[in-house]
Amino acid sequence: MKKYKKSIIFLLKFFVSYFLLFTMYAYYLKNTQQKESQFVCAPLTATVANQTAGVLNFFGYHTKVIQHSEEMSVKILIDDVYIARVIEGCNSVSIIILFISFIIAFPGPLKTTLIFSVFGSLIIYGINILRIAILSVLLYKYPDQQVFLHNLVFPAIIYGTTFSLWVVWVHRYSNYKR
Repeated sequence: MKKYKKSIIFLLKFFVSYFLLFTMYAYYLKNTQQKESQFVCAPLTATVANQTAGVLNFFGYHTKVIQHSEEMSVKILIDDVYIARVIEGCNSVSIIILFISFIIAFPGPLKTTLIFSVFGSLIIYGINILRIAILSVLLYKYPDQQVFLHNLVFPAIIYGTTFSLWVVWVHRYSNYKR
């Protein structure tokens, strides 16, 4: 049992922190989403869609976002053409929860852990906005490549970023490096 102590502690920290963060997020969703009379996404999901539209508008694409009337999503329209939808799973919170849980499970000094968690989360969030914006443009220009782009290329970007941040954390900042 003693030789597995570090692994067991890692798993306990990971799953407890993941459960707590996920429970808080589920509570947030329960209290901010609306499914009755009309659909309304959580404010964070709508914010991600609006920020994506802001990036696209900045680069010259006439972009609008509209709450979907038949499902829990926000539509992204480029030149009044429905290109993509942003759902709760697209807002990067689930990945950020996974990221922070891993950081907590591989602890470092408290101040460093907090700073890296915040800045890492902001990086993941920002990359996610850019990812959705680029995906929207590519779907606008190459709609026949939707499956390849959405299911392979763009998940690799967000998960690759998260994995890279984990590697940096473990090798540079966590107590594990010592």
